[in-house]
Amino acid sequence: MDMVENVLKDSQTERNELLHKVQEQQPDDEILYDLAELFKVFGDSTRIKILYAMFEHELCVNDIAGLLNLSQSSVSHQLRILKTSKLVKFRREGKSIYYSLDDEHVRSIISMGMEHVEE
Repeated sequence: MDMVENVLKDSQTERNELLHKVQEQQPDDEILYDLAELFKVFGDSTRIKILYAMFEHELCVNDIAGLLNLSQSSVSHQLRILKTSKLVKFRREGKSIYYSLDDEHVRSIISMGMEHVEE
């Protein structure tokens, strides 16, 4: 083999090792499916508006409906999806239920998304 063939062979070996490492680090398909489903929830502008409205303060369905000019039933439907996806949590106070972002991860995802689109 001449020197060029050796360099090409070494380069291909390094590439194969890199690809093997990448493949080993790839999460299970089930995890990637769950991640894709999470991002689908963020793919609805009404849900994004609701999440953004709760960015700093907890709100009840009436508050959200009034702020976003939506029906209470529409807001309730979207909140159900957000609760199922563990993006919002709620607490009961008498007859009222107050919703807020579930945790700092949700706030971070929204903040990073806003930062990205505003670039």
